[in-house]
Amino acid sequence: MTKTRRGPIRAAVPLIPAAALAALAVLVTGCGADADRDGDGRPESAGRAALAADAGTGATPDKARIAENVKSALEVRISTGEGRFGSGTHSPCASSSPKVFTEECGEAADYTREAARFALDEIDGRSGFATLATTARKLDKAAATYRDLGCAKNPAAADARKACLDPAAVVAQGFSDLRDGANLGLAGK
Repeated sequence: MTKTRRGPIRAAVPLIPAAALAALAVLVTGCGADADRDGDGRPESAGRAALAADAGTGATPDKARIAENVKSALEVRISTGEGRFGSGTHSPCASSSPKVFTEECGEAADYTREAARFALDEIDGRSGFATLATTARKLDKAAATYRDLGCAKNPAAADARKACLDPAAVVAQGFSDLRDGANLGLAGK
């Protein structure tokens, strides 16, 4: 008689990559077309609509639910920005990037600044988001400084280029820092 080895059933099921699960989570949490309750086509509308729904019930919403709604709405922005511009050392604003003094970094700075302002709008008047608020303000200021210094126009002067590196580095790290701030918001920090 031939012996047949019976392994666990899960061995026959392929493992789903974490990225696929993350993408699925974004879709499930309201990135779809029906999540745009305000009808303006922008991803942040879904987050604002969810927060408004909490506020409109008359009941005091659970802080954890609010934090999760903020995180979900912000994550859509962050993921879109990372997909378009990259993040950290893969950002055009990374100090090691040859694009740090180009309009590509300028566009990344603008988008990152919009994400930071979105975060500030979402948490305005809400407690439990100290880290996210601090991070978003720092990012907003860095992106504005990058633009104000004319960094995207490839400044020739060494001192001007040097002055651009700090705000560009903050922008390059911005998406990751916003995500960390939103995650800490889940813990009320």
